[in-house]
Amino acid sequence: MNKKFFCCYFVVSFLFTPILFAQTNDFKAVQASVDFSKKLRTWDGFGFNYVETAQAIDYAKDKQEYGGFSLLKEADRQKILQLVFGEDGLKVGLLKMFYDPHHQKETNGAFDHETSTTWLRYFAKQGYAITKGRGADLQIITTLYGPPPFITKQKTMRGRNLDPAMKDALTNYLVDWARFLKQTEGLPLKFVSLHNEGEDWQRWDVVDSTGNIGTGHDYNMYWSPEQVVEFIKRVRVGLDKASLSDVGVTPGENTNWYRWSQWGYANAIADDAEALQKMGLITSHGFYAGTYGRWFGEHTSGGTDLLREKRPELHAWVTSTSWSGMDTKNIKEFHGNIYTAKVNGIIPWAGIQRPMQWVGGDPNPGSAFTIHEDGTYEIRRGYYFYKQLSRAGQPGMAVARTSSMDAEMPVIAFSANNTKNKNAFIVTNMASVSRDVVVDVKGFQKKTFNAYRTTEKAERYQNTGYELYKSIGNFSLNNEGRLVYIAPAGSVTTFFEN
Repeated sequence: MNKKFFCCYFVVSFLFTPILFAQTNDFKAVQASVDFSKKLRTWDGFGFNYVETAQAIDYAKDKQEYGGFSLLKEADRQKILQLVFGEDGLKVGLLKMFYDPHHQKETNGAFDHETSTTWLRYFAKQGYAITKGRGADLQIITTLYGPPPFITKQKTMRGRNLDPAMKDALTNYLVDWARFLKQTEGLPLKFVSLHNEGEDWQRWDVVDSTGNIGTGHDYNMYWSPEQVVEFIKRVRVGLDKASLSDVGVTPGENTNWYRWSQWGYANAIADDAEALQKMGLITSHGFYAGTYGRWFGEHTSGGTDLLREKRPELHAWVTSTSWSGMDTKNIKEFHGNIYTAKVNGIIPWAGIQRPMQWVGGDPNPGSAFTIHEDGTYEIRRGYYFYKQLSRAGQPGMAVARTSSMDAEMPVIAFSANNTKNKNAFIVTNMASVSRDVVVDVKGFQKKTFNAYRTTEKAERYQNTGYELYKSIGNFSLNNEGRLVYIAPAGSVTTFFEN
């Protein structure tokens, strides 16, 4: 920052502060609050998802590698790994690993857990080592992307229905991969998730349910609420027999929290005491769609609240959610997952994407990184917006209570919660003009914050600067314990306690 501008900025801010505060009761500024002493729930962290094989029907002919690490030089791979897991990077605490359908060809056949997962496993092992190196922990969840063809009634890739005679085979398919990750690869696997958007029954032929072998979508099999309940219990038994009692089972991942809550899945588990007891974590994708229609998906906590009435200790994770426009509205989606869906952790959709490898074009093209076919890569704006959140909400912290009297200015906060991390809060301005905000900060002793900011770059905004997790200096609370701030249009600002 230019020194002259820096000085002018803080002189203006100092002179403007008492005037702005005096006007808050007249609503000349947005009134917001953060209370670090009001802890809503433990926070498990933000995460990352490296997707390798997602659509290949015949892997021998089409060795899909969507994450793109195969194209990079080793030095560039290491740079990206540090940007994700390192001390100065995102510092993620969660990792998702998909489990594709190519690991077994026939009933009781040999497992091949390596051929289609080379870069997935590389990413996980390297990331785990970096995380341990900075004295932190990593929690891994693995999700069944779709079973092998022989497990379905249709005997085709993406077959719609489970063959009832293959229930044990499906259980073994899940358990053997978990054993491999935990015992052979030495990875900190914590959860096995039953399906990826398997609730969406309209993805297959609704007339004869023959299955769709088309390449236009990622893997799937239909999972009814009853099947989810049954396999929570089956997989729990299988994991225990394999000496994996410390690996939990989740109910799979519906497309959004509305479907989890309203399509019968939460109800079915709540009504089965054994399944409820054996479930280790609530999971769903957190995609948001506010317009009524088939794809409607609000950030409701209804289904999660139902299960927490009986098991208050249950945590909930978003295991995929959009990067949207990699902008302030995307941060509002995170806010909705945290404060409305009441989750304990968030893992967005694929953070590293090689666009040419997604058949038909990725419907969620936002990301943190793009890998180009010439072996180069770029760090996208999504990385920096996500960094505003991920560094603030570290594992072991707690979601703190906030408020904001403007729907375009959501506030997110994380309490240190007896960890080594610093209290932090995030102010987002989704408006196309700068906004004045006064944040009433409670529940801690310090008086100053160090701030970082990322801004959108678009013609409709008055601010012409383009900031990417830029340090903007220190901010002090006034005598009333309030932080006065002028938030630029299209900006996200994170305040860390000094």
